[in-house]
Amino acid sequence: APEQVAADLDQLLALKNEYGLAYLAHFPREGNPIDLENLRENFVPRMKRLFELSMKLGITKGTFHFWIDNRWIDSHVVEQKIELILDLVESARRLGLVLCLENLSEPYTDFVPAFQRIPDLMMTLDIGHAQLFTQENASFGFIDHFFSRIVHLHVHDNRGGTSVKDDLHLPLGEGIVDYPGIFTRLKQKAYAATVTMEVSPHAMTTTRAEILKYID
Repeated sequence: APEQVAADLDQLLALKNEYGLAYLAHFPREGNPIDLENLRENFVPRMKRLFELSMKLGITKGTFHFWIDNRWIDSHVVEQKIELILDLVESARRLGLVLCLENLSEPYTDFVPAFQRIPDLMMTLDIGHAQLFTQENASFGFIDHFFSRIVHLHVHDNRGGTSVKDDLHLPLGEGIVDYPGIFTRLKQKAYAATVTMEVSPHAMTTTRAEILKYID
């Protein structure tokens, strides 16, 4: 919530200065993904307020969810959502903020219209999400077709599945995600941007070590 971020601003700045931190943003969920009125009237304004707060924290890159899976969302709704993304990206760009659309259940083909419409839209590749609702991890498709858009990664493991409850956020190596293959592909493409470990705090040390086995 923007109000909470504003209330915490001084503390966040103090931590930033004391420890030499650099912050990334993960913006809030969109709510009902097909309620266009709510998205226009509530979600978009809230995002823009958070963009301004991000500037005060020195944030230059932010991730957001905006579900555009054509298997479940009508094409007309997707088209309207892409126009909302364009508005958000332009607002963020004016402030010096790179906005990254995170994949949820989508295959890479569902991102084609958004990327064609919005040249400045970047991507957060969530490798764990890419294991859901598919046989082959969708990361390979995104890397092969849209590598230049990928400027952030989310890493966590799961055992596949076809529901939200299957998004387990396990430490790397405790699920079936082909991290050796995916990181090899990223290394071949010379990926050199940021990574977030979306695992429990106690699992971060082992997950970091697992990542470094493939990308050191």
